[in-house]
Amino acid sequence: MSPELTGIIGIIILLFLIFLQFPVGLALFLVGFLGVMLISGWDVAVSQLSTSTFSTVNDYGLSVIPLFVLMGMFMTNTGLGKDLFEAVDKWMGHLRGGLAMAAIGASSIFAAISGSTNATTATLGRVAIPEMDHYNYNSSFSASAVAAGGTLGILIPPSVILILYGALTSEPIGPLLIAGLIPGLALAFLFMLTINLQVRINPEKAPRKEEKVSLSSKFSSLNKVWPFLVIFIISIGGIYFGVFTPTEAGSIGAMATFVLTLLTGKLSFSKLRSSLDEAIRLSVMIFLILIGATLFGRFLALSKIPMQLAANVSGLEVNAYIIISLILIVYVLLGMFMEGLAIMVLTLPIVYPIVIELGFDGVWFGVIIVMALNIGLLTPPLGLSVYIISGILKDTPIENIFKGVLPMVITMLIFTVILIIFPEIVTFVPQLMN
Repeated sequence: MSPELTGIIGIIILLFLIFLQFPVGLALFLVGFLGVMLISGWDVAVSQLSTSTFSTVNDYGLSVIPLFVLMGMFMTNTGLGKDLFEAVDKWMGHLRGGLAMAAIGASSIFAAISGSTNATTATLGRVAIPEMDHYNYNSSFSASAVAAGGTLGILIPPSVILILYGALTSEPIGPLLIAGLIPGLALAFLFMLTINLQVRINPEKAPRKEEKVSLSSKFSSLNKVWPFLVIFIISIGGIYFGVFTPTEAGSIGAMATFVLTLLTGKLSFSKLRSSLDEAIRLSVMIFLILIGATLFGRFLALSKIPMQLAANVSGLEVNAYIIISLILIVYVLLGMFMEGLAIMVLTLPIVYPIVIELGFDGVWFGVIIVMALNIGLLTPPLGLSVYIISGILKDTPIENIFKGVLPMVITMLIFTVILIIFPEIVTFVPQLMN
C-alpha cells in the first residue's frame, strides 16, 4: 500500500473515531502510531512514539498552558465573575439592552484572565442571566448575549486555543497571543452594537432599567475591576514589551490571580484544591492531545499528503482568497459537529502548509481559525456555548436560543470577512512587537 493511500485511510479512521466520541488524544495516538508502523516499520514507530512524547512535554514554551489554565480556574471557582458583572452593570445597565451589553463587557474582561470559552460562558451565564430575568429580558435574547460573550474567551489573550495553534504550527506564541487583542475588543464592541440595534428595533426584548446609578457609585465599582486590568496588563503587556516570555507571563499571572483571590477572601482551601485539581486534569488532557497530534503529524509527513496537497493547491490558477474562503467554510461546517481542539489537531497538519504556500501570514490565519471555530460554537447541531447556556436556562427550548444567537453569528461572519479584507487589524500590533 502506498504512503499516500495509508495516509488517506488513517485520516478516515481518525474521523470515524472522533465522531464516535473516542478520546481525541488516544485516537491521534492510535492512528499516528499504526500509520508510522505501516509506512516505516515497528522500530521507527516505537522510536517516533518516544521522541514525540519527550519533545512535547520537554517543550519549555508549552509550560505556559497549565499556568494560564490555573489562572482561569482561580477566577472561575472563586466567584469573581459576579463582582465583575456588577461593576460593568453600574456603567452600562441604564442603556438600551444595558444588562446584555454588561454581559459582553464582563465577558471580555473575564476572558482576558481565564482564556477559556467554557469557563467564561458558564460563569457569566450563572451571574448575568438571573439578573436579566429579573428585569424581564427576553430569555433567548439574554442567552444570545452570554453565549456570544463567551466566545471571546478563545480570542482575547491569554487564549489557550491560540497557544495550541502555535504549538501545532510552530508559530511564535507571544505574537499569537497579542494578535487576538484588537480583534477580540473590536468583536466585543460589535456585539454590543448588535444588541443595541436589536433593542431599538424591538424594545420589548430588553426593558430599560429605571433606577439611576450615582457617579460616585460608578467609580467605587471600579475597585472590583482594576485588579483584573492590572493582572492583564502585567502578563500580556510584559509579553508585548519583551519584558518576559509567555511562560514567565503565565507564572506571574497565575501568582497574581492567586494573591488577588486570597486577599479578597474568596479563596478557601477547598476552592484552592478544586482549582489545582481541575487545572491538572485539563492540562494533562491538553498535553495528551498535543503528544498524539505530534505523532499523527509525523505520520502525515511520512505519507507526503500535506506537501503534495500544498503543491497542488498553490499550482491552481485560482485566486488565493477563494481558496482561503473555502477553507474557512469547511472550518465552520466542522465546527457545527466537532469540538474546536479536535478540528485543529486534525486539520492543521494539512491546511497550514497550504495557507503558508499561498502567501498568507501564519499568525493572521490563527486568529481567522479562532473566528471560524467561534461561529461553530454558536451554530447547530453541536453549538457547545448554546448547550452550556441551555443548561442554565432549563425552561427555554434550545431552538429558541439558537434563533436568538443568529444576529450574533451574522455579526461574526461580517467581522471575519473584514479581517480577511484588512489583515492589518490582526497583524499590526504583533508587528509593533519587533
